[in-house]
Amino acid sequence: MSAQILSGKEVAATVRAEVAERVARLADRGKSVGLATVLVGGDPASEVYVRSKHRAAARAGMVSFDHRLPQSAGQDEVTDLVGSLNANPQVDGLIVQLPLPEGLDGNRAVEAIDPAKDVDGLHPYNLGLLASERGRLRPATPSGIMRIFDHFGIATSGKLAVVIGRSLLVGKPMALLLGAKGVDATVVQAHSRTRDLDDLMRSADILVAAIGRPNYVTGSQIKRGAVVIDVGINRTDSGLVGDVEFASAVEVAGAITPVPGGVGLVTVASLLANTVTAAELAAG
Repeated sequence: MSAQILSGKEVAATVRAEVAERVARLADRGKSVGLATVLVGGDPASEVYVRSKHRAAARAGMVSFDHRLPQSAGQDEVTDLVGSLNANPQVDGLIVQLPLPEGLDGNRAVEAIDPAKDVDGLHPYNLGLLASERGRLRPATPSGIMRIFDHFGIATSGKLAVVIGRSLLVGKPMALLLGAKGVDATVVQAHSRTRDLDDLMRSADILVAAIGRPNYVTGSQIKRGAVVIDVGINRTDSGLVGDVEFASAVEVAGAITPVPGGVGLVTVASLLANTVTAAELAAG
């Protein structure tokens, strides 16, 4: 039997509708919601991501501020622009599109963002709050994955969750959210150098693949009936593929997110949710 397809389109539509309602309530109080992005250079993939964020923000009734710096921009130029957006009361959420061009430090750019406007949830202050289970602005992809679980009624308590990947963007915060009180999964964080990784994956009730390698996980490595969350978005000659080989995985898993049409759509919706949360906190 083929797995249940966990449609990101369905979840994202629900989140966007909720965000639009919250934006409208703030508008009734005279408060607009503003999302600003900073893009350095002209990386094609980053261009696509930024455009999708602004389109989604506009549909939700938000005001967008699209700031571009040339490939030749220095670290101080990035920091100065971030500082000016921190000081702009019309900007509630601020994103520095990563990765930055070679020679620029993405960590420094993120750390320059006011934590109250850090809607990517990557500032060390917000990651610290996440670790203490008090975070309001959580990294968008892990937050979106938790929303997928909630939307489709996927049980997590007592389940063995294996997260493949250890980035600050996905892997580490994902492990924190799955292990939090009330979610109560038993979490193992793995990576490409984990010993006996195949055996570990086959034992997982919930498998989150965020390793950035196309078709890295195959159906033979998945426990029958497991929930498989594919975070990967890899461009290949045959098009976009995930970190999971979908054709074989869908015949073994109990539920699986597709690529495209899965986690990526919910990530953008989660960014909007973080932005309106930041605006609500600022408005009091």
